[in-house]
Amino acid sequence: MTERRHPDWIKVRAPTSPEYFRTKALLAELRLHTVCQEACCPNIGECFSHRTATFMLMGDVCTRNCPYCAVAHGKVRPLDPDEPRRIAEAVARLGLDHVVVTSVDRDDLPDKGAGAFVGVIRQVRRQAPGCQVEVLTPDFQGQEMLVAKVIAERPDVFNHNVEVVPRLYPVARRGSQFERSCRVLRLAGEMGEGELITKSGLMVGLGESHEEMVAAFSTASTGVSRMPRRRCSMW
Repeated sequence: MTERRHPDWIKVRAPTSPEYFRTKALLAELRLHTVCQEACCPNIGECFSHRTATFMLMGDVCTRNCPYCAVAHGKVRPLDPDEPRRIAEAVARLGLDHVVVTSVDRDDLPDKGAGAFVGVIRQVRRQAPGCQVEVLTPDFQGQEMLVAKVIAERPDVFNHNVEVVPRLYPVARRGSQFERSCRVLRLAGEMGEGELITKSGLMVGLGESHEEMVAAFSTASTGVSRMPRRRCSMW
């Protein structure tokens, strides 16, 4: 039997650039978490080498347990009130002109973590005023006032991923609901009053059909159909 060889383009080489190690050291110094590290992203070498990262708020432990995700789940720790300031410091020191800030799910908190997003938007505006802020939020359990709390800070982009087609939610997104995620996008679009970019994403390769993907895109896009600018992507 012939040994199967993967094509060269699918292989990721270990990062060796000086900028990679500088970025990694800065994150360690400021005690920050990133999706790049916690979710074991294979593109970490490329991003860190370009002095950029997707920051992750509210610790490195999630209250939900999505089987596709490598982020740890289980018992969470109290919020670190200084974390938003340190993220903004990292943004300023890295010289970013666009930053993406996401988080673990924190269903244990009364505001589901909305306040942490408010804090980081304010801190980035203060410490790196020329930087655009994209928030990639959880669904806040669909609570309208929590979405409004984040939108009131006027991030440049409001991103919430539907992740998978509806049929796969019981398998891949336990504790979440496709309709609820679409409602969050619709609320963000309405509250943004035409001035906010809303964005969503969908994974492929988990057994979905082409027809299911098209239907999911259509439904998610309808959630932001009143927006003059909207984005829906897949990976």
